[in-house]
Amino acid sequence: MSYDSPFDIPTAHHTKAILVHVYAKRPKEPLKRTIEASIEEALGLAEAIDLDVRYHQAIPIQRINPATLIGSGNVEHLSQIVNSEDVKLAVFDTTLSPIQQRNLETGLKCKVIDRTGLILEIFGRRARTAEGRLQVDLALLKHLRSRLVRAWTHLERQRGGFGFTGGPGESQIELDRRMIDAKIMKLERDLDQVKRTRSLHRKKRIRSDVPMVALVGYTNAGKSTLFNRLTQSDVFAKDLLFATLDPTIRPIKLPNGRTVLLSDTVGFISNLPTQLVAAFRATLEEVCEASVILHVSDTAHDDHEAQKADVFNVLDQLEVDYDVEFQKPALIDVYNKIDLLPTENKNIIVNRSNLCNKFVAVSAHSGEGVDSLLFAIQEALQDNVTSYQLNLPAKDGALLAWCYRRGVVSKREESDIGIILTLALNPAQYAYISQSVAHDALAKL
Repeated sequence: MSYDSPFDIPTAHHTKAILVHVYAKRPKEPLKRTIEASIEEALGLAEAIDLDVRYHQAIPIQRINPATLIGSGNVEHLSQIVNSEDVKLAVFDTTLSPIQQRNLETGLKCKVIDRTGLILEIFGRRARTAEGRLQVDLALLKHLRSRLVRAWTHLERQRGGFGFTGGPGESQIELDRRMIDAKIMKLERDLDQVKRTRSLHRKKRIRSDVPMVALVGYTNAGKSTLFNRLTQSDVFAKDLLFATLDPTIRPIKLPNGRTVLLSDTVGFISNLPTQLVAAFRATLEEVCEASVILHVSDTAHDDHEAQKADVFNVLDQLEVDYDVEFQKPALIDVYNKIDLLPTENKNIIVNRSNLCNKFVAVSAHSGEGVDSLLFAIQEALQDNVTSYQLNLPAKDGALLAWCYRRGVVSKREESDIGIILTLALNPAQYAYISQSVAHDALAKL
């Protein structure tokens, strides 16, 4: 089935395009990335939807031009390139206001999208599952609502009723906005159902006491390749930004024989649109519920540290309460692609990882370091327990039996109102018990 771009982007293979990276001439804060690295990433995003970028330029601006962002002189220069190269699309690696986007399209005489539109376009083309489509469609609608660009001219033009419901005099933009709002409400209801279904699945996993291990990281850090290596699966993995969009969960066995579930998630990126974070919250809740988070980073990338900062920024947006000291959930730094490092640098990282189980150096491509990673996950799950006191009514024999079956009881006392248990619980066990008893019945020691 072909994909129809909501941004009116020409869908012919290798559509001719130009790419413009805009940055402040005198930034208030030091840039986290070099200009060259930012352009390289933007070119990678363009390549992800098969754009044929004929020209790219970094434009420093002293101050933002409200009409076109970059000023009339730059617009004229780019217009000449668009005309000479027969360009159909201009991509601006920044955020454009609706007015700026419209004025740039008029000046350049081609379609214009910004960074948010480009990322949404990639997601739209990559989503394969029904859930992925729902999340992408919701993000697209929220982004386009404020712009009401030509993408909505294909919608049914029904006339409203009388008075405030909108009659013959209702403007087209008001009609479009009402139709988009109705679609947003329906998608949100559908996603609420997805969220409930995922919640039921998580509760089932909690009851079976199977921990979740979640892979997170910058896009193209090698998460899917590592996922395939650990699970012996064939999830789509390619040297391409946002190769993974739809989440995948597979079981893996640790060295001690224990089974855990490994979740592959969508990659993060700098300036990830907030509506995408919100739309994909249902999927990324697997990260929030994980007992262990594996933060996979491309250690061979020049902007390795900046990419790590962007990942943690998204985790903060998701309100994931990770802790490198193995509280809830544990976080392990996985330095991937060590096979691409010079020998001296590789040895430094490998030696460091040998001294700390919260830091593991691996090559998902060759398999080097994967055994050490499995041991680190195993140790994290063993260390990731906390002592609690549970006041349990004597009649609740089912939960009492559950505690003893799981081997979490370290002390038992009888009281006038029931049984007092001292428990050592991992996050999954704590989540199950806390959902099964009164709020004040379970207290941390």
